[in-house]
Amino acid sequence: MSTRLAKGGRLIDRTAPVEFSFNGKRLRGYQGDTLAAGLLANGQMLVGRSFKYHRPRGIVASGPEEPNALVNLGQGARLEPNQRTTTTELFDGLEATSQNHWPSLEFDVGVLNNTAARFLPAGFYYKTFIHPRPFWKHVFEPIIRRSAGLGKAPTQGDADRYEQAYAFCDVLVVGAGVAGLLAAKTAAEEGARVILLEQTAQLGGRAPVDETEVQGKPVDTWLDAMESDLRARDNVTIRTRTSAAGVYDHGYVLADERVADHTPGDGRPKHRLWRIRAGRIITATGAIERPLSFAGNDIPGVMLAGAIRDYVTNYAVSPGDRTVVVTNNDSAYLTALALKAAGLEVPAILDAREAVTGALPEAAHAAGIRVLTGRGIASVKGGKRVTGVAICAQAGEGAVLQEIPCEAVAMSGGWSPVVHLWSHCGGKLLWDEAISAFVPDPARPPLNHDGSAMVEVVGAAAGHLDLRAISEAAVSPRVETKGRRKEDEKKIVKTSVTIPPVWVMPQGAPVALRNKMWLDYQNDVKVSDVQLAAREGYLSVEHTKRYTTLGMATDQGKLSNINGLAVLADALGQEIPQVGTTTFRPPYTPVTIGALAGESRGEIFQPLRRTPLHEAHEKSGAYFEPVGLWRRPYCFPRPGETHEQAVHREVLNTRQNLGLLDASTLGKIIVKGPDAGRFLDMLYTGVMSTLPVGKCRYGLMCNEQGFLSDDGVVARIDEDTWLCHTTSGGADRIHAWMEDWLQCEWWDWQVYTANVTEQYAQVAIVGPNARKLLQVLGGMDVSKEALPFMQWSDGTLAGFPARVYRISFSGELSYEIAIPASHGAAFWAACNEAGKALGAMPYGTEALHVMRAEKGFIMIGDETDGTVIPQDLGLDWAISKKKTDYLGKRGQERSYLANPDRWKLVGFETLDGSVIPDGAYIIADGMNANNQRNTQGRVTSTYYSPTLNRGIAMGLLKQGPSRMDEVVEFNTVAGGTVKARVCDTVFYDKDGEKQNV
Repeated sequence: MSTRLAKGGRLIDRTAPVEFSFNGKRLRGYQGDTLAAGLLANGQMLVGRSFKYHRPRGIVASGPEEPNALVNLGQGARLEPNQRTTTTELFDGLEATSQNHWPSLEFDVGVLNNTAARFLPAGFYYKTFIHPRPFWKHVFEPIIRRSAGLGKAPTQGDADRYEQAYAFCDVLVVGAGVAGLLAAKTAAEEGARVILLEQTAQLGGRAPVDETEVQGKPVDTWLDAMESDLRARDNVTIRTRTSAAGVYDHGYVLADERVADHTPGDGRPKHRLWRIRAGRIITATGAIERPLSFAGNDIPGVMLAGAIRDYVTNYAVSPGDRTVVVTNNDSAYLTALALKAAGLEVPAILDAREAVTGALPEAAHAAGIRVLTGRGIASVKGGKRVTGVAICAQAGEGAVLQEIPCEAVAMSGGWSPVVHLWSHCGGKLLWDEAISAFVPDPARPPLNHDGSAMVEVVGAAAGHLDLRAISEAAVSPRVETKGRRKEDEKKIVKTSVTIPPVWVMPQGAPVALRNKMWLDYQNDVKVSDVQLAAREGYLSVEHTKRYTTLGMATDQGKLSNINGLAVLADALGQEIPQVGTTTFRPPYTPVTIGALAGESRGEIFQPLRRTPLHEAHEKSGAYFEPVGLWRRPYCFPRPGETHEQAVHREVLNTRQNLGLLDASTLGKIIVKGPDAGRFLDMLYTGVMSTLPVGKCRYGLMCNEQGFLSDDGVVARIDEDTWLCHTTSGGADRIHAWMEDWLQCEWWDWQVYTANVTEQYAQVAIVGPNARKLLQVLGGMDVSKEALPFMQWSDGTLAGFPARVYRISFSGELSYEIAIPASHGAAFWAACNEAGKALGAMPYGTEALHVMRAEKGFIMIGDETDGTVIPQDLGLDWAISKKKTDYLGKRGQERSYLANPDRWKLVGFETLDGSVIPDGAYIIADGMNANNQRNTQGRVTSTYYSPTLNRGIAMGLLKQGPSRMDEVVEFNTVAGGTVKARVCDTVFYDKDGEKQNV
């Protein structure tokens, strides 16, 4: 069994023991251990069960590529499923439980699936769960739902907190092995701001385990000196326990820092999500050792050779007294030598190569280790752990030549460079025959906006698998990468390592053996499954992936994908580069949802936004409603009033006297620059570039499909500055929309945008007495002649700096006053005080909606729903006939959107004066295929109008404008109908005399 060695362990502190539990059993480890090391040190080889067949699973790897050793970590509010034991640092009190079994890890009834494996091949569910049809709902689906997933989903709120941060640098180096450290130092010496990320708690990568010297110095001495040098530099930031999860356009990188995973409850954030913007990205992410495919390669005790080397060297953990090494490359010999140096037995090294020479094989011979060339493993003996191996000729079909008792198998099928980050943004790959792996193609890197290389790769990630090549291929940040070709300045360094392809062991294995060779350990995908997919016509590696679930487990195929696509290529009779790879997508390693959410949880999941006048509204007894993230007064009910009565009072008072509205939530976006007019002409359906300074113009925005997205009044401030008003809920969305086009499509246009919504309070002063109130406040001439309709002017009102817009959304004489947010509450108070004699009364959003409906003004979100174009709403007048293009123009020219039979906006008056129900449809003759009444339109806005003393409505009706005075029927919730006459959308003051006084 695996155990702790009496001495050694470079990362553990034997003076600091820690206690932890696994499945309720108390165990002991040391500070510096990973959970995997702690489990192995206590003889716990069996750690889980596979997903499909529930086969016993043990620890295979020592890093984030581990597919098997996933556990539920913690309890209650700190329960986390699917945590990798290989990357979880051990701490005192850690509680872990195994997953995917019942009733226990040692005795799992789910293993019955394994006995039926021949009936459950790849894709069996596509063929099985379709007949008989009723079985899906009542038999198959309930079973699948109970079986799906790994681990336990937490039922309590997360007790930890998470945060997010931003960072900027000239050069971001990912990975702090030898190559990453050299790259960081080179960039730092050039004066660049450098951030160095390392996913583990220590710098150095594999060098302390695999190397004795670096650049002529002992490896530990070299690493200490390099770390001291970098930490002493002001322009270098080092972040350990930080994984780069994804690389995105324009040098944008997401990185997950595990701040307090190993010290839960200490008050620090558990994780910190970094959003990094880098001028250049250098990935030094190393390489992942590949497993070999032989029968029984999933039995607990079969591990990657490099992982065994890590456990022995770093944690003083023995995988067993006797370990057989099987390999096709020299690196596994390091494991054999490390085991021998620790006093453990290596009965044999099975090398699939026919001839073996070099320093490492010679060292193995000198250590007394038997090396058998041209040999492989026919099968592994054992059930819940390894008991021995059967040896065969690699060139044969699996005939057993000898059996060797052992407790562990160290396998190495070569090394696959970690090319994920390089590939996230389109970096292309080459197949390197020398090392049988995909490597980054330096001639086709991920590109920046200017065509320069955004990402470069160094070290083992670039295919340099020996220290000499890594040292010679160090990158200078001054290297010009734009349009670089293979023959350009940068020296292409070839590694001296060669790794012949060994995808199946033995190469001529019959079906009986291939049925027991595992590619994807977690999802139970075998060599035979991939070969079956090829026979059944799945020629694309992407299709094969989904048919077999190869590489779809939580490790995302880090160990299985290359072997799997090699098997597929062989089955299809193609070369591996022809088959290609599956798509590399972020995140490289899992990122907890807590880190993605950061502080956005609980009360601040959606932070409530309050206007500068909010406290004043509360004192006035306002009833609030959500508008986006804002809270706006719906109405201001008086004692004894219902909300409906309050709304009616507010509408009538505004129409007859004076109403005050808090319009601060109205979106306000500054668009400025030499190309601002050109930009707005593309954004709006009308022309904004010709708008004179000091004037306003109503505008519509559409998305690329032509559907109406937002509307608002645009004011021209000076020759190159416009202020765009948007809907209250649309300010952030529209600002992001503007930036999207400026950054991604029209990046060379000289335009600057700023969302200044919260910088200003805005008060609408509405009604026949509006001008009188402004005259009482004093400071500006707001007469009809000085400030005509759809113009604006700067000045002071009652001593407050103000910008006054002569615009109206109610149909009444109206001014909207924008003042600095810090003056908002005082100005509101001044308006209320000065307006008492004029009948001033605040009104809320519902009164606003009623009055705009009385005037036939549309409301985004009511008259629009993502399927409506301006022409449907009779807004053709707001679409320029002179412009050659605007966003949505081509979409609106599609035959479906130009169809004259589309539903178009009209008004409705019920015959009995009642209010049409919200959401009502206009019924038509006949029934559809679902036995439902056919429809010919729907209501979009419906209100009781206290001004007209009857119900009014607007809605979309098939060929609506041509059907004036026609009577149609709306359905009701009760099941009946209500009749209404089709009319104009303007119910009040059709000629606009009220707003033009």
